[in-house]
Amino acid sequence: MAHAKTWTGRIFIGVSLDGFIARTDGDIGWLTDPPPRQHNYVDSSHHAESWETFFPSVDHVVMGRGTYETVSTFDEWPYTGKRVLVLSTTMDARDNRITVVQTLDEAIVALSQGDARQVYIDGGQVIQTFLRHELVDELTVSHAPVLIGSGIPLFGCLSHDVHLTLRASHAHDGMVHNTYDVTNLVTDR
Repeated sequence: MAHAKTWTGRIFIGVSLDGFIARTDGDIGWLTDPPPRQHNYVDSSHHAESWETFFPSVDHVVMGRGTYETVSTFDEWPYTGKRVLVLSTTMDARDNRITVVQTLDEAIVALSQGDARQVYIDGGQVIQTFLRHELVDELTVSHAPVLIGSGIPLFGCLSHDVHLTLRASHAHDGMVHNTYDVTNLVTDR
């Protein structure tokens, strides 16, 4: 790769309890519009990252085409003030809010040239790619209290073990939030 990594790669994502980030058709309604339920209150002395603390701390976002297509349908663009890279080999850059990059190397160069410091990595394929290339430093996963049976998996197959150290965990509104540091990026199987 052309540039040394000068930024922190961070993931913040919600998954079903069975490990899916979306249904096979991309639907995330089970996560964004869950049915009302009365959950027990569970406390922790070290709270995991919340969206309210995580999102303001990032300056760049890298996502795939599928994630971009989902968020572009939202009533408001959720990434105002952030530089957004969309990793896609099939998409044209017709949206002035984003920069399309076709390869991981292109994304890394754009992050280096854009003075990235804290990078939010989003979308199943992009997360898997960044993990495979040892570009993730922190991972916050929020498990929703639902089993959807099938869908788009968060992690998929990895070529090596990725060791994590739990930094913080808490439950809120029925979701269990965990923040991990990636501590040992490569261990052969």
